[in-house]
Amino acid sequence: MSFKRVINVVETHDGEPMRVVTGGVGHIPGNSVYEMEEYLRLHADGLRKFLLREPRGYPPMCCNILVPPKHPDAAAGFIIMEQTEYPMMSGGNVISVATVLLETGIIPMKEGVNKFNLEAPAGLIGIEAVCENGKATAVTFKNVPAFAVYVDKEIEVPHIGHGVEKVKVDVAWGGMFYVMADVRQFPWIELTPDMGREITRVSSLILRAAQDQLPVAHPDYPGVGITISQLYGPSKHPEKSDVQNAVTVASGEVDFDNPSTWIGALDRCPCGTGTCARMAAMYAKGELKLDEPFRHEGLLGVVYTGKLIEKAKIGDYDAVVPTITGESWIYGYGNLVLDPTDPFEEGFTIGDIWA
Repeated sequence: MSFKRVINVVETHDGEPMRVVTGGVGHIPGNSVYEMEEYLRLHADGLRKFLLREPRGYPPMCCNILVPPKHPDAAAGFIIMEQTEYPMMSGGNVISVATVLLETGIIPMKEGVNKFNLEAPAGLIGIEAVCENGKATAVTFKNVPAFAVYVDKEIEVPHIGHGVEKVKVDVAWGGMFYVMADVRQFPWIELTPDMGREITRVSSLILRAAQDQLPVAHPDYPGVGITISQLYGPSKHPEKSDVQNAVTVASGEVDFDNPSTWIGALDRCPCGTGTCARMAAMYAKGELKLDEPFRHEGLLGVVYTGKLIEKAKIGDYDAVVPTITGESWIYGYGNLVLDPTDPFEEGFTIGDIWA
């Protein structure tokens, strides 16, 4: 049988499912990975939908497409895809991409420390991966500079309930713009998997309120706004982490008048760019120093260790350069195909689990 499309994938997770496309996409125009990402976003978004929507995907899934690097110092490039956007950078995805590159031999692995650069849409990302017995056991990446835009800013958030009408938030860039709120403002919420539905409901409302009330602009990426929300609080496991978090990834646009849209997919990992954004906000508030380790725990108990290693400047913003260390695991290999008679070329979504 002849298929209309055959795409080669490696399936990974670090809690969060991270698909890595290793072949079958073909040439993508552009003189940088950022330009290649923009081409897909503007002219070929059906590929993202094919890879991430049902029947091949589901709301929490992320995807990365390996592409030839355009930067002379990069060993490989990758384009990040999520359910509603093309992030400039994603920490969990970087860790999974580096793991796939090493463990499949695309980048030759050696025992001990492996150093190389990857080109993301956000720019050059430095990788330092510790490998033991053919496994990448700890991947550290040096991210693009992170910075806070708002700290302790009070916004009005409708429909939360429990007498809560205003929420104090931070907004920071860690590779994406995050709006972040201390979960202690919502005494009925615990950052545990069984509270997932209420976490996503409240987080979605906060996201929309921040989008409406707190304008942001990245000097290098015009048009990129606040797209993701995070609840955080003190760790209940101080022996292994400093802060716990729950990041809600949107699966559609939030509409205050439509409760069915007050939903999203919870990040199953501690969230790399979310960790960078959290550290940038903490640094701006004097709660975290340069070179101070920061252990960030996700809903499943997975921990990323971050550190701010130097100061930087992004436009008028005082920024900091973060590193994040984590681990990812390969759980499958496969081919995704499109039957020429399949009426759902771009997949589909249904309102039971999709916004």
